[in-house]
Amino acid sequence: MSGIQAPPGFREMRLVLLQHGGLASLTGKTGLAMLRHRAGPIVAVIDPDHAGQPLQQITGIERDVPVVADLAAALPYQPEAAVVGLAPSGGRLPDPVRHDALAALRAGLHLASGLHTYLANDPALAEACWPNRWIWDLRREPEALGIGQARAAALSCRRLLAVGTDMAVGKMSACLALLEAAQRSGIPARFVGTGQAGILISGEGVALDAVRVDYAAGAVEAAVLRAADALPEQGLVLVEGQGSLCHPASTATLPLLRGTQPTALLLVHRAGQQSIDRLPQIPLPDLATLVSTTEALASWARPDDSGASAKVAAVALNTARLDEHQATVEIDRVSQVLGLPCTDPIRWGAEPLLRALVDR
Repeated sequence: MSGIQAPPGFREMRLVLLQHGGLASLTGKTGLAMLRHRAGPIVAVIDPDHAGQPLQQITGIERDVPVVADLAAALPYQPEAAVVGLAPSGGRLPDPVRHDALAALRAGLHLASGLHTYLANDPALAEACWPNRWIWDLRREPEALGIGQARAAALSCRRLLAVGTDMAVGKMSACLALLEAAQRSGIPARFVGTGQAGILISGEGVALDAVRVDYAAGAVEAAVLRAADALPEQGLVLVEGQGSLCHPASTATLPLLRGTQPTALLLVHRAGQQSIDRLPQIPLPDLATLVSTTEALASWARPDDSGASAKVAAVALNTARLDEHQATVEIDRVSQVLGLPCTDPIRWGAEPLLRALVDR
């Protein structure tokens, strides 16, 4: 089977997030996404920098979860598994997090991680893991890989791919907000996670950055086909974007386009951003140029009989750095410039984006 599947029961397990220093930092985006979108229980968050403070005050996320200093303080909340909620530079486990991960295993908890460093290969962690427990390193290349063959183009369901102007602008969050909006509207929908947070939240997907480039499109294709199996003809597959065409380090968008064979695209952008966030010397193209270029790329490598190629249906604008008035003004401006529906799906809900997608 080509794809990542969570261990049995993971979706319903009581989790503690190892979020050391990540509640107020982009390094903690995995755990923050889980706090915002995971349906299953999260019983505690470990972040010594904010222990005892209300989660909503720190993050703005409306979820009643205690913030504690260490694993010992989390145990009274009866977690069943610990999850590394950080995405640190280089993908290595920081020492304070390793200390609490080791304590979690010694206490009989399972452990899940999406880091590039495989925790199951750490001798001390492996030795501490109880015989009937697991260490889930999800960032692995799936088995039984094949090359992309544009097979998703033959699917009858709708397929939306999120494409972003940069990394970490909210592509996954926008897709999950759309999934929640579709569920409220009674529209059958499935989410395909392509990064560690998306897989931890949904319990399945493909860790795209762990797949050799020759097989990347095929791995995405297999995940999309698997998601579509559970949907009726007018169902909706929402594919989490990765990276950006605009980023010099990113190669993810092309295999996502090829593997998804999308019927529509969602542009995701951080309001006011004019250059790559961590490489300010690299400017972003204007949004209209990015829309036309992405649509052109989506029109290639498609079967002759696959119908009209995908267009950008709407814009998800990340306005987290703006106040409400500034966000409203910027949403109106982007909508007028591109002639497309635009909103911040986290701030105001994804219903306008869903209507634009369904009405196409």
